[in-house]
Amino acid sequence: MLAAAALGWRAIRLQRRLERSERDRRRAADELNRRLSELFSLQELSYILSGSLQLDRIVEQVVRYAMRFLEAKGALVALAADGEGEGGEDADRRRLKVTAAEGTLGPLRGGSIGADDPGLIARSVTGERVELVHSTDTEPTPLVAGIQVASAAAVPLRAHGVLVGTLVIADPRDGVFAPEDVRLLSTVATHAAIVIANARFFEMVHHAKEQWETAFDALSEGIAVVDTQGSIRRANRSLAAMLDSPIPSVIGLDLGTALLGQSPALVDLLAAARRGERAQPLVLRSAPLGRALRVNAARIPSPEQEASVVVLVEDVTDQQQMEAQLIQSEKLAAVGQLVSGVAHELNNPLTSIAGLSEFLLEQKELASKDRGHLRVIHEQAERASRIVRNLLTFARKGPAEQARVDLNDVIQRTLTLMAHDLKLKDITVEKVLPTTIPEVVGDRHALQQVVLNLLNNAAQAVADNTPGQRRLICINTSFDDRVRMRVSDSGPGISDAVVPQLFTPFFTTKEPGQGTGLGLSITYSIVEAHGGRITVECPPEGGAAFLVDLPPAPPTPPPTRDAAGREPHAPPAAPLAKRTILLVDDDPAVRRLVKALFGREGHTVEVARSAQHALDLARTRTYDLILADARAMTRDHLFVEQLVELHPGLKQRILVATGDVRASTDEALAHLGLRYVRKPFNLRDLLDEAAQVWAAVALS
Repeated sequence: MLAAAALGWRAIRLQRRLERSERDRRRAADELNRRLSELFSLQELSYILSGSLQLDRIVEQVVRYAMRFLEAKGALVALAADGEGEGGEDADRRRLKVTAAEGTLGPLRGGSIGADDPGLIARSVTGERVELVHSTDTEPTPLVAGIQVASAAAVPLRAHGVLVGTLVIADPRDGVFAPEDVRLLSTVATHAAIVIANARFFEMVHHAKEQWETAFDALSEGIAVVDTQGSIRRANRSLAAMLDSPIPSVIGLDLGTALLGQSPALVDLLAAARRGERAQPLVLRSAPLGRALRVNAARIPSPEQEASVVVLVEDVTDQQQMEAQLIQSEKLAAVGQLVSGVAHELNNPLTSIAGLSEFLLEQKELASKDRGHLRVIHEQAERASRIVRNLLTFARKGPAEQARVDLNDVIQRTLTLMAHDLKLKDITVEKVLPTTIPEVVGDRHALQQVVLNLLNNAAQAVADNTPGQRRLICINTSFDDRVRMRVSDSGPGISDAVVPQLFTPFFTTKEPGQGTGLGLSITYSIVEAHGGRITVECPPEGGAAFLVDLPPAPPTPPPTRDAAGREPHAPPAAPLAKRTILLVDDDPAVRRLVKALFGREGHTVEVARSAQHALDLARTRTYDLILADARAMTRDHLFVEQLVELHPGLKQRILVATGDVRASTDEALAHLGLRYVRKPFNLRDLLDEAAQVWAAVALS
């Protein structure tokens, strides 16, 4: 019995061992299957994550697989902003954004979590390992403010020591996290952090590349990357536009040949840049493009011994033209000042020569031969005086005048001014200027500038004619309902493509430095301001023709008549009284002329050798006429200005002789309302002006 009982017991124990062994085997098999499943899932997740660099897709896959591994009810990934997490624990406590969320945590997608949030998500970024929380009857588990779960695990996502974000799993199977679940979660988090960091880095590089390429193509300057042979390897849109080709066609071209043709200077610049030298930019004239280019080059740092070079190409044609125009404007202003000063200095000797020769011609005792010589002197002095007046007209500045202007006279004066230059260029001028042309109303000086600009353009056009081809300018005037002027030339003419831009400011067809592009624009503005029009024609026989039409001046009102219909006669002139005249002029020849002229008429002329001397004389004596040079100064004030201020009653007795065209002098005379006569003057003009002064004094 005992033996049987022992055998039975042994059988039972063996049975139990076998059952326990089977259970262990099944448990081991189940554990092995689970681990294999996790391994395959991790491998699948790794394959999916490594196959994409799109951050949104990566975090969605991490959340989805983490829920599947742990059979959780919810999961999310919250990422730190780009660049946050660097700099230690304080930097870690920054705002998180829930980038992906599934299951019960899905409503949190797209939300933000501040560093001061009391929940598990914000707290997890300060740790280094997985943090597990479970709800109790006394203390619930807050995930974020206002949201609680039964149990959750959060693991910070760190890659290369930098916080990327946090992975949160809520409510796993059986409500608890087994040790193997925690290990799996840590493995997933480690792999996910690296992939997310790489995806972010790729996005940063891609964004920077897009920004660089956008800036590269947006620059107005041309940019090219050239290799050691000088061939273009990369180019932006501006460079392709300069070369008038699409970007693909530019790649591979030799930069120097494409831009400049043969240019040793550019070759030297590229060689210096490859050596790492900082050479000065070059400004070169491009024959193929017909433009002026500023070229600069710099070496692109590279571990290779032979580095590429980036070349900056800037079109500076317009800038050079603008600089040339500013320089030209400054030159013209300087010439205007010079002309004013020189003309004034010439006026005094010309006044003396013309006046004294005229004075001598009136002497009866002269021999005929001497009279002939004096007449030549007088005519040449008058000729020089006309040239000076034309120069002053050209250089004169100030407000536009409104007066009746003889357009034919303006043309004649301008031709006289240009006569020498036209003769040197062998240019013939044919003119038809009928005497029946009515006057126009406007500024004589501005209208002379119109004529001068048109004649200058015509002269420049015919100057390039080939030998044997006639250099001819025709200018004529006519009148129907408007006063018309036509200036034509025998030059090469104007192309149809240029005509629409002809009156545009700064537009010129001339080579750089040969024209400002302002002449026709200014001409157009002046003509328009006078109520006129200017047009251009291209005659069939060649050349170009500019037509200007202006409104005629209104007719002069007829003289008034008395009750009997007769024109009133001027009262008989009073006998010429003897006058006392004060002359203020520092030129001895002018003083000699004035004394001789008025002395012949029986007048007394006293001379003040300085402005202060004249003021002293005016305090002690009464003069019928004070004839003063416009430049007479008392320290910082014009003599006439100070004289009027001290003695207002003398204003009507002052006559100013001026050859000065400075704006300050004109403004002072206009402000004072003084009569003046322009130098060089002839004797009759001076006597007439003096008579008008005395007549005005007599009527006052």
